Amino acid sequence: MPSRIYIKCLVGCKVTKYTHRIYGANGKLEIVSQRTYTLLHIHITILHKVTHLLTTNPYVVVIALDFSKAFDTVRHFTLLEKLAKLDIPDSVYNWLVSFFSERTHCTEYCGVKSPPHEITASIIQGSGIGPVAYVVNAADLETVTPGNAMCKYADDTYLIVPAENVNSRSAEIDNVEEWSRANNLRLNRTKTYEIVFTDNRRKRVSQPPPPIPGIARTSTLKILGVTITSGLSMSEHQRNVTTSCAQTLYALKVLRAHGMCDTALQTIYRSVVIAKLRYASSAWWGFASATDRQRINAFLRRGQRSGFCPADVTTFEELCESADHQLLNSILANPNHLLYELLPPISPSLQHYNLRERSHNRQLPDKSTHIMDSNFIYRILYRNTY
Repeated sequence: MPSRIYIKCLVGCKVTKYTHRIYGANGKLEIVSQRTYTLLHIHITILHKVTHLLTTNPYVVVIALDFSKAFDTVRHFTLLEKLAKLDIPDSVYNWLVSFFSERTHCTEYCGVKSPPHEITASIIQGSGIGPVAYVVNAADLETVTPGNAMCKYADDTYLIVPAENVNSRSAEIDNVEEWSRANNLRLNRTKTYEIVFTDNRRKRVSQPPPPIPGIARTSTLKILGVTITSGLSMSEHQRNVTTSCAQTLYALKVLRAHGMCDTALQTIYRSVVIAKLRYASSAWWGFASATDRQRINAFLRRGQRSGFCPADVTTFEELCESADHQLLNSILANPNHLLYELLPPISPSLQHYNLRERSHNRQLPDKSTHIMDSNFIYRILYRNTY
């Protein structure tokens, strides 16, 4: 059996190279390789779709789907059938067949061992091949109604339905359950949640649709670690993150009391606290209120007074702006980037006229409502343009 490090190297160098883009029968992009498909990108994609739909719809429904024991119930036969459709070398495919074949398990109790039984399902969660294998398995899960969208990251799946298609929710759920049965999975309705996003600044308030039977409706939803309210507020996320970071400050005080030097404490602060605060910041920072931003900066100043926060960390705004520009540059430099398709086309005026240098060469999209200012793509494109 190859080591986990070897498997991760093989997946990184071989498998994701050939699963960079997979297209369905309708030509639609299904999955993107792990090289560009990160948690930050799924946050930005979901919020971009929701805010864009809110410009023409009074509300947008997002359903967070939960599959019971998703990694444990994927059939090897079905997965290998889908892997065979990828444009990968025979040697890589044969290695994958060998990796999933002839796996057995047995139980030992009180010195008595059961006979081995063959394992025909599960993709070994925690292994190097696990996440990629599940992405391939779920690549053919699609929406059935035009205008609806589905965002997937490993076994986390989010169904986005605008108000104009709200009556299609039941059909979409039925389609997901039908796909689940065909792929040896089960949709867990008790852990599937629905949230209705609205624009709180809109004067005309629309009545939300009735809940889907068997699926609970919530006013807050944690999407891959970021808590968002139905009004697109990030206040609860800010409170959760700063509370968690405050616990880290207490741990740092304990380490200082045991003799750890300030340089090491600042390294831990940067690696843990700053990383937690900056997690997916490019996606949610634009939706944070002035009060949220003041509280985060106050927390950083508290760390500076304690000597834990490095001196080069000034304000959280500067940290977020730096992260935004790094992400924009990576998108512009890579046409295969997941977020590249969200960019507007190249500005023709920059091709024919000698204009003032900007941070990008894209057209400035029309902003029909204020909510688009919070969107990462619109926010970064309009920054420092005037």
